[in-house]
Amino acid sequence: MMNGMNQAWAMGLSWLIGLIAIAGIIWLIIIVMNQKNELNIRISKSPLDVLKKRYVRGKIGKKEFVKRRSAIL
Repeated sequence: MMNGMNQAWAMGLSWLIGLIAIAGIIWLIIIVMNQKNELNIRISKSPLDVLKKRYVRGKIGKKEFVKRRSAIL
């Protein structure tokens, strides 16, 4: 009788360990995905930054820069 009780306990414990492992894997995937999204947000530049770079490089003139800046702001 004691042997059957131990087997039932071990089976229930193995289910619990499996569920915890699956939850941990899902949690890690969510964390990694959030870090990638935060990195993409930090890397992307605002439209004003792009406009300033184009002006500094000489691709647009001062009138064009002022016109587009006022449209952005």
